[in-house]
Amino acid sequence: MKKLSPRTRVLTGAVAAAALGAGTFGAVSASAAAPAAAPAAAVKADTANRNLTQSTHLTVAAATKAAQASLDAAKKENQRVSVAVVDRDGRTVVTLRGDGAGPQSYESAEKKAYTAVSWNAPTSELAKRLAQAPNLKDIPGTLFLAGGAPVQAKGAPIAGVGVAGAPSGDLDEKFARAGVAALGK
Repeated sequence: MKKLSPRTRVLTGAVAAAALGAGTFGAVSASAAAPAAAPAAAVKADTANRNLTQSTHLTVAAATKAAQASLDAAKKENQRVSVAVVDRDGRTVVTLRGDGAGPQSYESAEKKAYTAVSWNAPTSELAKRLAQAPNLKDIPGTLFLAGGAPVQAKGAPIAGVGVAGAPSGDLDEKFARAGVAALGK
Protein backbone atom coordinates (compact mmCIF):
# COMPACT_ATOMS: atom_id res chain seq x y z
CA MET A 1 0.00 0.00 0.00
CA LYS A 2 1.26 3.45 -0.92
CA LYS A 3 2.05 5.77 2.00
CA LEU A 4 0.15 9.08 1.86
CA SER A 5 1.84 12.40 2.54
CA PRO A 6 0.87 14.31 5.68
CA ARG A 7 -0.85 16.95 3.55
CA THR A 8 -2.95 14.34 1.75
CA ARG A 9 -3.91 12.72 5.05
CA VAL A 10 -5.03 16.08 6.51
CA LEU A 11 -7.08 16.92 3.41
CA THR A 12 -8.65 13.46 3.34
CA GLY A 13 -9.53 13.74 7.04
CA ALA A 14 -11.04 17.21 6.55
CA VAL A 15 -13.20 15.99 3.64
CA ALA A 16 -14.37 13.01 5.71
CA ALA A 17 -15.20 15.24 8.70
CA ALA A 18 -17.12 17.66 6.46
CA ALA A 19 -19.11 14.81 4.92
CA LEU A 20 -19.90 13.38 8.36
CA GLY A 21 -20.93 16.83 9.62
CA ALA A 22 -23.17 17.44 6.61
CA GLY A 23 -24.82 14.06 7.10
CA THR A 24 -25.41 14.75 10.77
CA PHE A 25 -26.80 18.22 10.04
CA GLY A 26 -29.15 16.74 7.44
CA ALA A 27 -30.37 14.08 9.87
CA VAL A 28 -30.94 16.64 12.60
CA SER A 29 -32.71 18.98 10.19
CA ALA A 30 -34.90 16.16 8.92
CA SER A 31 -35.86 15.09 12.43
CA ALA A 32 -36.56 18.71 13.44
CA ALA A 33 -38.94 19.06 10.51
CA ALA A 34 -40.93 15.97 11.46
CA PRO A 35 -44.04 16.76 13.51
CA ALA A 36 -43.77 15.76 17.16
CA ALA A 37 -46.03 13.04 18.40
CA ALA A 38 -48.64 14.12 20.92
CA PRO A 39 -47.99 12.93 24.47
CA ALA A 40 -49.88 9.82 25.40
CA ALA A 41 -51.48 11.38 28.45
CA ALA A 42 -51.54 15.07 29.30
CA VAL A 43 -51.34 16.11 32.92
CA LYS A 44 -54.10 18.51 33.88
CA ALA A 45 -53.00 21.68 35.64
CA ASP A 46 -55.30 21.49 38.60
CA THR A 47 -55.13 24.44 41.00
CA ALA A 48 -56.15 22.13 43.83
CA ASN A 49 -53.09 19.96 43.19
CA ARG A 50 -50.70 20.41 46.14
CA ASN A 51 -47.73 19.68 43.89
CA LEU A 52 -48.26 22.91 41.92
CA THR A 53 -47.71 26.51 42.84
CA GLN A 54 -48.49 29.75 41.08
CA SER A 55 -46.41 32.88 41.15
CA THR A 56 -46.82 36.43 39.97
CA HIS A 57 -44.21 38.09 37.76
CA LEU A 58 -43.87 41.51 36.19
CA THR A 59 -44.12 41.60 32.44
CA VAL A 60 -41.15 42.96 30.53
CA ALA A 61 -43.31 45.98 29.66
CA ALA A 62 -44.06 46.64 33.35
CA ALA A 63 -40.41 46.19 34.35
CA THR A 64 -39.38 48.60 31.59
CA LYS A 65 -42.01 51.10 32.76
CA ALA A 66 -40.65 50.97 36.32
CA ALA A 67 -37.05 51.31 35.16
CA GLN A 68 -37.85 54.23 32.88
CA ALA A 69 -39.82 56.00 35.62
CA SER A 70 -36.84 55.65 37.96
CA LEU A 71 -34.47 56.97 35.31
CA ASP A 72 -36.82 59.88 34.54
CA ALA A 73 -37.08 60.80 38.24
CA ALA A 74 -33.28 60.89 38.47
CA LYS A 75 -32.97 62.91 35.29
CA LYS A 76 -35.34 65.57 36.68
CA GLU A 77 -32.82 66.10 39.48
CA ASN A 78 -29.80 66.01 37.15
CA GLN A 79 -28.61 62.67 38.53
CA ARG A 80 -26.83 60.13 36.37
CA VAL A 81 -27.85 56.68 37.49
CA SER A 82 -28.34 53.11 36.40
CA VAL A 83 -31.56 51.22 37.12
CA ALA A 84 -32.17 47.48 37.36
CA VAL A 85 -35.39 45.53 37.78
CA VAL A 86 -35.14 41.91 38.89
CA ASP A 87 -37.83 39.24 39.19
CA ARG A 88 -38.77 37.30 42.33
CA ASP A 89 -35.86 34.93 41.78
CA GLY A 90 -33.39 37.82 41.50
CA ARG A 91 -32.89 37.41 37.76
CA THR A 92 -32.45 40.66 35.90
CA VAL A 93 -35.43 41.58 33.73
CA VAL A 94 -34.43 45.10 32.64
CA THR A 95 -31.45 47.39 33.15
CA LEU A 96 -31.09 50.97 31.97
CA ARG A 97 -27.86 52.87 32.26
CA GLY A 98 -28.47 56.59 32.16
CA ASP A 99 -26.27 58.91 30.15
CA GLY A 100 -23.13 59.63 32.13
CA ALA A 101 -23.78 57.02 34.84
CA GLY A 102 -20.63 55.67 36.46
CA PRO A 103 -19.30 52.23 35.53
CA GLN A 104 -19.94 50.85 39.03
CA SER A 105 -23.59 51.91 39.02
CA TYR A 106 -24.80 49.14 36.71
CA GLU A 107 -23.75 46.25 38.95
CA SER A 108 -24.69 48.12 42.13
CA ALA A 109 -28.23 48.72 40.83
CA GLU A 110 -28.67 45.00 40.13
CA LYS A 111 -27.42 44.04 43.59
CA LYS A 112 -29.67 46.58 45.31
CA ALA A 113 -32.70 45.28 43.39
CA TYR A 114 -31.76 41.69 44.27
CA THR A 115 -31.36 42.59 47.94
CA ALA A 116 -34.70 44.41 48.08
CA VAL A 117 -36.68 41.53 46.57
CA SER A 118 -34.82 38.92 48.64
CA TRP A 119 -35.85 40.50 51.95
CA ASN A 120 -39.03 42.27 50.75
CA ALA A 121 -37.80 45.54 52.21
CA PRO A 122 -36.18 48.76 51.04
CA THR A 123 -32.42 48.43 51.20
CA SER A 124 -32.13 51.50 53.45
CA GLU A 125 -33.99 49.52 56.15
CA LEU A 126 -31.83 46.48 55.52
CA ALA A 127 -28.66 48.53 55.87
CA LYS A 128 -29.79 49.43 59.39
CA ARG A 129 -30.08 45.72 60.23
CA LEU A 130 -26.36 45.21 59.66
CA ALA A 131 -25.68 46.50 63.19
CA GLN A 132 -27.47 43.44 64.63
CA ALA A 133 -26.40 40.98 61.93
CA PRO A 134 -23.16 42.10 60.26
CA ASN A 135 -22.81 38.79 58.41
CA LEU A 136 -25.75 39.71 56.16
CA LYS A 137 -23.35 41.66 53.96
CA ASP A 138 -21.49 38.42 53.21
CA ILE A 139 -24.40 36.89 51.29
CA PRO A 140 -23.36 36.71 47.62
CA GLY A 141 -25.05 39.11 45.22
CA THR A 142 -26.36 41.47 47.89
CA LEU A 143 -25.62 45.12 48.56
CA PHE A 144 -26.84 46.68 51.79
CA LEU A 145 -26.88 50.31 50.69
CA ALA A 146 -29.96 52.48 50.21
CA GLY A 147 -31.32 52.44 46.66
CA GLY A 148 -33.39 49.26 46.35
CA ALA A 149 -37.15 48.94 46.70
CA PRO A 150 -39.32 45.80 46.52
CA VAL A 151 -42.33 45.46 44.25
CA GLN A 152 -45.17 43.65 46.01
CA ALA A 153 -48.39 41.93 45.04
CA LYS A 154 -50.69 41.11 47.95
CA GLY A 155 -47.86 41.85 50.37
CA ALA A 156 -45.48 39.35 48.77
CA PRO A 157 -42.36 40.39 46.88
CA ILE A 158 -42.53 39.83 43.12
CA ALA A 159 -39.68 42.06 41.91
CA GLY A 160 -37.11 44.59 43.00
CA VAL A 161 -36.05 47.94 41.60
CA GLY A 162 -32.49 49.08 42.25
CA VAL A 163 -30.92 52.44 41.48
CA ALA A 164 -27.27 53.42 41.85
CA GLY A 165 -25.12 56.35 40.89
CA ALA A 166 -26.59 59.34 42.71
CA PRO A 167 -24.39 61.00 45.33
CA SER A 168 -26.45 59.46 48.15
CA GLY A 169 -28.35 56.26 48.74
CA ASP A 170 -31.35 58.28 49.85
CA LEU A 171 -31.61 59.77 46.35
CA ASP A 172 -31.11 56.35 44.75
CA GLU A 173 -33.92 54.93 46.85
CA LYS A 174 -36.19 57.89 46.11
CA PHE A 175 -35.76 57.13 42.40
CA ALA A 176 -36.32 53.40 42.94
CA ARG A 177 -39.57 54.14 44.78
CA ALA A 178 -40.65 56.35 41.85
CA GLY A 179 -40.24 53.28 39.62
CA VAL A 180 -42.33 51.14 41.95
CA ALA A 181 -44.99 53.86 42.18
CA ALA A 182 -45.23 54.01 38.37
CA LEU A 183 -46.50 50.45 38.36
CA GLY A 184 -49.60 51.54 40.30
CA LYS A 185 -50.58 54.07 37.64
